Amino acid sequence: MNKYEFSLVLKEPLELTEEIANSLFECGCDDGSPGTCNGVFSIDFHREAPSLEAAINSAIQNVRDAGHEVEQVNIEATAMPQSA
Repeated sequence: MNKYEFSLVLKEPLELTEEIANSLFECGCDDGSPGTCNGVFSIDFHREAPSLEAAINSAIQNVRDAGHEVEQVNIEATAMPQSA
């Protein structure tokens, strides 16, 4: 399986608390790092899955299981090596 890196931005403006972090961890987000910046709550994931789509869909479901909704998915582009 491949490992995929992406971030999920949650809809509601939340402050990161121990209770929220524990809830996310218990619902399967143990491969994610939650954080807030300027009132935006996001979770950076490093998830193993058969495909990027499967990784994102399972992370979204884990966040929903914790009682939150996802507003946006961010995926950083990776530069491909150029041929000489």
